[in-house]
Amino acid sequence: MTIKQHFTYLKFTIILIATFGKLSAQVITIPIETSSKAVVLQVGADKQLRTIYMGQKLADSKEYESISNEYKQTEDHAGLLNSAYTPSGARNLVEPAITVTHTDGNQSLDLRYVSHEVKTVSEGVSLLTVTLQDNVYNFYVTLCYKSYNKNDVIEQWSIIRHNEKSSVTLQKFASANLHIKGNGFWLKQFHGDWAKEMQPEESKLTHGIKTIDSKLGTRANLFMPSVFAISMGSPAHEDEGSVLLGGLEWSGNFKVDFEVDNQDNLRLIAGMNNYASAYKLKAGDEFATPPLVYTLSNQGTGYASRNLQSWARNFKILEGKGNRLTLLNNWEATYFDFNEQKLGELLKDTRKLGVDLFLLDDGWFGNNYPRNGDNAGLGDWQENRKKLPNGIASIARQAAADGVKFGIWIEPEMVNPKSNLYKNHPDWVVKQPKRDEYYFRNQLALDLSNPKVQDFVYHIVDSLFIKAPSLAYIKWDCNAVIYNAYSVYLKSEQSNFYVEYVRGLYKVLQKIRAKYPTVPIMLCSGGGGRVDYGALQYFTEFWPSDNTDPMERIFIQWNYSYFYPAIATSAHVTDWGKQPIKFRTDVAMMGKLGFDIVLDKLSSSDMQFCQQAVVNYNSIKEVIWHGDQYRLRSPYEHNMASMMYVDEAKTSAVIFNYLVNNRYGESSRLPVKLKGLDPQKRYRIEEVNVYPGTRTSINSNFQLSGDFLMNVGINPDVNAQRTSVILKIVQVK
Repeated sequence: MTIKQHFTYLKFTIILIATFGKLSAQVITIPIETSSKAVVLQVGADKQLRTIYMGQKLADSKEYESISNEYKQTEDHAGLLNSAYTPSGARNLVEPAITVTHTDGNQSLDLRYVSHEVKTVSEGVSLLTVTLQDNVYNFYVTLCYKSYNKNDVIEQWSIIRHNEKSSVTLQKFASANLHIKGNGFWLKQFHGDWAKEMQPEESKLTHGIKTIDSKLGTRANLFMPSVFAISMGSPAHEDEGSVLLGGLEWSGNFKVDFEVDNQDNLRLIAGMNNYASAYKLKAGDEFATPPLVYTLSNQGTGYASRNLQSWARNFKILEGKGNRLTLLNNWEATYFDFNEQKLGELLKDTRKLGVDLFLLDDGWFGNNYPRNGDNAGLGDWQENRKKLPNGIASIARQAAADGVKFGIWIEPEMVNPKSNLYKNHPDWVVKQPKRDEYYFRNQLALDLSNPKVQDFVYHIVDSLFIKAPSLAYIKWDCNAVIYNAYSVYLKSEQSNFYVEYVRGLYKVLQKIRAKYPTVPIMLCSGGGGRVDYGALQYFTEFWPSDNTDPMERIFIQWNYSYFYPAIATSAHVTDWGKQPIKFRTDVAMMGKLGFDIVLDKLSSSDMQFCQQAVVNYNSIKEVIWHGDQYRLRSPYEHNMASMMYVDEAKTSAVIFNYLVNNRYGESSRLPVKLKGLDPQKRYRIEEVNVYPGTRTSINSNFQLSGDFLMNVGINPDVNAQRTSVILKIVQVK
């Protein structure tokens, strides 16, 4: 393959002065291109690597060299405002991406360009690496840019290494340092707490630094997730405006700084939080930071989120293009109070309902300290002999006999003080040796920086499959944050703890996935406290919130949808909320469906509806899981919410519609304009999930063109008597 063919195939134009020697010795321009976007780096005569452009891809790559000439801004006194990875301690005057203390105690760093190369990872995926070196110390940083051509997505991270005489202390170690030129910037961030996840806030960024971060150690997204949206010029809307969606792929403490500098440009620095984490890096070792993933759009947030969701399904989430299991969970039916007989009845309910799997939740383990509440038993993963005298193997066999699969809940990273594990291995527990213990939900975290603890956690999972080889699903929970951080194992290197905890978790998950590569595992953390793409590469789905009130879930799942696809978003029908069973089920069908209700308390018509809903869901789930998502009508701006999924061929679609304002007379007065259809095709609209004994007001014999549906729309006839309506749209051939 020639060089020209190689670059055409990649759609990734790059100028390699060191290799080809065809360009001026003064300037090296390095475009990172996807199908329609570009990030352009440039090396000047001073060998400083700078970001000169983020935006639309230019047709002529040679014109990138002329970009800098068109900006007439105030003076950059240090020449580092648009540094691609800003060092501290030399002449830098703004927030750094990296700060170090060298072996000799010096804290200065001046990184200069050495070389770069591009490699093909797979079809449409390229990796650019740029090596920088300090001009005094034997210290190196490699910047990595992994571009996904079709999805307009880039993952960016750094690798830090040195060959100094002894350990260097990394005081700050960002993954990415973006520089965005524009006329005003708006940050959309999210905050929350238990049962209040993903609450949005949007504000204009002013001069200075705005920071979103976490210091919780584990379940780090409890109060503030690391995902965000940056609008340029004016706040972006669903289908218009320039926007960057991003998030850090890291399950521990994170920090994202947004700095509007004296030139009115935005400097975005994201990575692990350096809070209490000065990291001692030995000579010859590498320190790899987690990727920052981001996508650019000049067509609003809808286009950006579809790109991010498609990237996640194709490249990041485990089995993102595969199947998922519907389930019945016993939690709200039994809580901690169950035995084999009760579980046997629930297995029969699982088969009767028509879902794929029965999930046994918390409370099945512990003997000396039985798990009859959340204050005992965590860490003692032996079946409770009173509840399960024949073990989980017996339940798994009964499930198979009843024609359903079997799954189980675990929380392997945690320990209750009332447990044999705590008594026998106090050195495995994260706690300060001379301070009072302080509990979050009556528990403490195990020290996953310790390889022995990593082995213990792995064997918890492995032993379940040894006991019950047919085990088909795991719900992996994580309910505590880290107080009094201290690792007996790390001894004098306590400042490495927060980083090594998460690395230890990932080592366990990698080992589990090496042996059990496709078993579905739900990422749960007392709700959405640990949702990020660093973890989701090992999990098939996540639990967005313990708040399953369907009205609340409409808003929570709406905000998650900016960053995560429906196939990964678990949604269960429960007894939370005052809405009827149809509304609760319709909302749960907007993601990966499950049930957590007491079936024998349902009326016959409610039971009939749920059974038919499972059948209906099975007929439309492929579109929901793998289709393009369109947010049609926002619950924050209208009296109803409307969400749409369209398959790739534009032959079928599903639209979820919900009344979110219960004031008198509220309804869908105006038609909802659809998106993503083929204007030349004709479609039939049918209402599904109609409650037994009621009639739909939607004429299923009526055919309309995609042109009509997208420019005029269709009224789902949502009102006080029809609070939720699901419409199925199929091409008429």
